[in-house]
Amino acid sequence: MSETQLALSIVIPAKNEAASLGGVLQELKRRHPQAEIVLVDDGSDDGTGDVARANGATLVRNPYSLGNGAAVKAGVRAARGRLVVCMDADGQHAPADVARLLELQAQGYDMVVGARTGSRSQASPWRHLANTFYNLLASWMTGHRIHDLTSGFRVADTACFREFLHLLPNGFSYPTTITMAFFRAGYRVGYLPIEAHKRDGKSHIKPLRDGVRFLLIIFKIATLYSPLKIFLPISAVFFFTGAGYYVYTFVEYHRFTNMTALLIITSVLVFLIGLVSEQITTLLFARQQP
Repeated sequence: MSETQLALSIVIPAKNEAASLGGVLQELKRRHPQAEIVLVDDGSDDGTGDVARANGATLVRNPYSLGNGAAVKAGVRAARGRLVVCMDADGQHAPADVARLLELQAQGYDMVVGARTGSRSQASPWRHLANTFYNLLASWMTGHRIHDLTSGFRVADTACFREFLHLLPNGFSYPTTITMAFFRAGYRVGYLPIEAHKRDGKSHIKPLRDGVRFLLIIFKIATLYSPLKIFLPISAVFFFTGAGYYVYTFVEYHRFTNMTALLIITSVLVFLIGLVSEQITTLLFARQQP
């Protein structure tokens, strides 16, 4: 395990988490004394950076808040380890689970995500319901079962993680993007059941605003890596609506209407746009391969 720890960086984004940060850092130091701990202070005004220094963490400070995703990106850029663990500073992610993530990752995974189990690990029943919907939608988009799309607790190969830094948003939905990007790139992703603890302090997530952003990011990444997953269903809706309307007008009025023609032509155009997008994506993605 010591060899793994020598190659390990732990990235922790934090904004005004001084109250809980000390305990998290001390526990990480005790369990992984040879790991590099990178604390990204995202414009805190409560002494978060001072707590990080006092506990021996490498401090990366943003002069003002750039967002959770931006903090993670800064931390991953600064990380020197072959493997990088991303976790929260608010006490939700147990330092004891880092070793379990590393153990599973060593079995051949490029990334292992800590998947929250049950509604007790969710901030609220509504968040649990929303996350279940996101998981189902993203699983269909990627063609792989995604157990927890929005979990920020994970370990990944640092080089693989850095391939997608330019895609990650600066807000709270970086886990959504990195998870879908890994799947669509053909990397091996595993899930480890964990129980997330109740966070210390107040959450910075706004459910309605960030929920809409999560949906947009899912569609954005799906369009980037698999456009037909988006365009084909839309094309099918137009086609079958046009075909059904044609049957209705033929039976009732014995004629082919302009609306039927418009719907069917639209379905063909949407399909062709999706097909061209798929080919462009394939060519662009092929250029990224080593």
